Amino acid sequence: MTPPQPGDRVHVAGFGSGVVQEIRNGGRCVVAIKGRAMVVSASQLSLAPAAAKGRATPPVEDAPREESSRRAGTLSLDLHGHTVEAAMEALDRFVSDALLAGAEHAVVIHGRSGGRIKAAVHARLKEVPSVKRFFLDPRNAGVTLMVF
Repeated sequence: MTPPQPGDRVHVAGFGSGVVQEIRNGGRCVVAIKGRAMVVSASQLSLAPAAAKGRATPPVEDAPREESSRRAGTLSLDLHGHTVEAAMEALDRFVSDALLAGAEHAVVIHGRSGGRIKAAVHARLKEVPSVKRFFLDPRNAGVTLMVF
């Protein structure tokens, strides 16, 4: 198999399909699957059928965003399972990538329980001048919608 390249859609046995984010030393790859990034050996990967014919278009964000997209054409970030500190780092990268990609809106999935990540997300978004407005999704209190 040809070594995977960033942007390739691949399959990881037992986990599913994802997108290669970066290639690291020792034949390891960072692959985004279902809103999570994982490091796997290139030998554990197989090119997904769509990517076998050509390279997939690289996602705007850490592939976690592509995989967790709620609606077609909407960038999203799933923060489930993150600490508040890790969530803020991911949010900063996500907002930066979305702005560079020219996105008009985006979705942050923070969950409903506890509320610490939701409060931190809202506090951070208040500080970002490029975010025109943000609000909870009226259909799901565990999701914040933002407009750039």
